[in-house]
Amino acid sequence: MSKFIESTNSDRLFLIKQKPTFAYILVSSLLVFPIFRILFRGKTFGNSNVPQSGPLLVVSNHGSDLDPPILGHALGRPVSFMAKKELFSVPIISQIITACGAYPVRRGSSDREAIKTAINLLHQGSAVGVFLDGTRQSNGRVNNPMAGAALLSARSGADLLPVAIINSHRALGKSKWPRLVPIHLRIGIPIKPPTSKKRDDLQETTNQLQASINSLIDEGLIA
Repeated sequence: MSKFIESTNSDRLFLIKQKPTFAYILVSSLLVFPIFRILFRGKTFGNSNVPQSGPLLVVSNHGSDLDPPILGHALGRPVSFMAKKELFSVPIISQIITACGAYPVRRGSSDREAIKTAINLLHQGSAVGVFLDGTRQSNGRVNNPMAGAALLSARSGADLLPVAIINSHRALGKSKWPRLVPIHLRIGIPIKPPTSKKRDDLQETTNQLQASINSLIDEGLIA
């Protein structure tokens, strides 16, 4: 995992590139990538926009349960997502979701606890994933964005990376049978943290994220 090394003479932070674990590489190679690249003919565009070191908030739309593992393995660095604590006591599933970068959150826990966990990961130099709507959307777009990603960014100083997941809502959306349609990712340009934690500044950044992600979705599948 990445670390921050802080200079004793200044506030400057030197970042060490985050290294994937062996479990991450194993799950990525044998499970997630074959499913994404072969079954769903997965493609990504804009990978050069992904910072490979330092804290990063990966912010995307959310269309299906396929989104976390795909994001965790298609960007070139692990991405951590919150998951119910109970899942970490289930054999095999526990190892898979841990390798995919999930971190446990107790059912019914407050938003404050989840935010604290995410900020700690960011302070360690990790990439943390946030779905802008919070829940899956049947049309696969960002419809009702929440300010959680902007708040995490304001508190941690981490940049926000907009990512559009195209077609996952059609592949495995709410109350739908799986369909083997292409799933493509378009990665946008990182967005700087809000200028403050004030409501208006958080909302401005949230609106910017929504516009960026939906614009990437509108570009359609990658040729």
